[in-house]
Amino acid sequence: MGRQLVWHERYNIGIDFVDKEHKKLFSILNRLFANKDEDEKRQWVYQEGIKYFKEHAMKHFTEEEAYMASISYEGFEMHRRLHDNFRKKTLPALEMELTRTKFSQDAMNHFLGVCAGWLLGHTLTEDRAINGKTVSKWEELLPEEEQVAMRQVIIQYLNEMFQLEAQVVSDCYGGEKFGNGIYYRLVFVAESGEQLEIALVFEEKLIMNTIGAMIDSESEEVSVMLMNAVRYTSQQFVSSVMAHFANADKFELKDENLLAYEAFQRIFERNNPQFSQLFDTGEGYFAYCVFAPHLLRTDNVVSIQAENAMVEVKKYLDGGEKPSGKKKVLVVDDSDTVLEAMRELLGSVYEVGVAKSGMSAIRCITLDRPDLVLMDYEMPVCDGSQVLGMIRSEKDFADIPVFFLTGRTDKESVTKVISLKPAGYLLKTQPLAEVKREIDGYFERKSRQT
Repeated sequence: MGRQLVWHERYNIGIDFVDKEHKKLFSILNRLFANKDEDEKRQWVYQEGIKYFKEHAMKHFTEEEAYMASISYEGFEMHRRLHDNFRKKTLPALEMELTRTKFSQDAMNHFLGVCAGWLLGHTLTEDRAINGKTVSKWEELLPEEEQVAMRQVIIQYLNEMFQLEAQVVSDCYGGEKFGNGIYYRLVFVAESGEQLEIALVFEEKLIMNTIGAMIDSESEEVSVMLMNAVRYTSQQFVSSVMAHFANADKFELKDENLLAYEAFQRIFERNNPQFSQLFDTGEGYFAYCVFAPHLLRTDNVVSIQAENAMVEVKKYLDGGEKPSGKKKVLVVDDSDTVLEAMRELLGSVYEVGVAKSGMSAIRCITLDRPDLVLMDYEMPVCDGSQVLGMIRSEKDFADIPVFFLTGRTDKESVTKVISLKPAGYLLKTQPLAEVKREIDGYFERKSRQT
């Protein structure tokens, strides 16, 4: 399968002029995909293609916004903010990168990946929400000017404290895993009872390359001493960011926790964030997430206090995300029951990640490449066949094996699954022990081949 976007009927939202323009934008990106590797006319093709894409995107945004206003769509302002972010920030930044690098292969891949990912994600979530087919998860974000201010402050302190030139990777980070991570949560409470929860995520190599280098750590792994330095540095970092905003002084730190990834992910499953951005610092990824107001829940994690800090940090690191040598299996299903069953079934042998939607799966694959994807075929919004198509359309991910999970056993449905040529398929009616044998057998065969 070539690197092309494939239109599916599921992308139709039922508004003719919107669906028509979506197809047009898909077509323009596909032309750019088709001409990407032709060196002789690369720059000219991209200059003309980007110009054409921008013209249609701006026209589409204007028409769609007029339609939303005409029907008094409740999510209009948030939807327009997403449009503005793409047309005023994302596209100009991508164009600047192309110009600066003289239309290098990496810059073109970046442009195509970001535009294709944004178009697919926006079409399948925010645009479908106009007709009530989905619900936007970003309806409770801070006003745009407050987000901009917070982002600038975070970038400023990343530079002042660690000499890092950070860039925003995502304005809407949904808690996807990236590499080996450290997940640290701070809970602040005011006398009025208002609560503010902030979660920081550090890619492990970021810690080693910044705070580890500052304290001259000789270990190649995060140690108890280094982790305690991270805790206190993080508290100072968060306090510095909060000091720039009104009423921050009324909040006091009440609780701090180090979270397993599963506990961190559950924060996003039960809450909509008010600010959640992912940064590429040049030394590793960093995420800053804010949830407020928020009902304090402990997720059965132990609060870190002065008297137990060393013990709890050591426990966390001993059971944490050091490279395990285990194969990584990403399970994609919209059912919490299935995800928990797969975690329990496979967790002792494999490093198990989970995603609850097709688009979340794509982000997980981009940030933390798995050895096998175990994916529900019948997901809503973006089904398994569409996700498989997106994986195969990207050169860097095309060889990731995908097993489909399907609850349908009739011949027609099974034939449809097989026709997509996945690495394998499993029936949800199979005994769990048999499912595990199938997965174990696949990795054993791969091992023999290599």
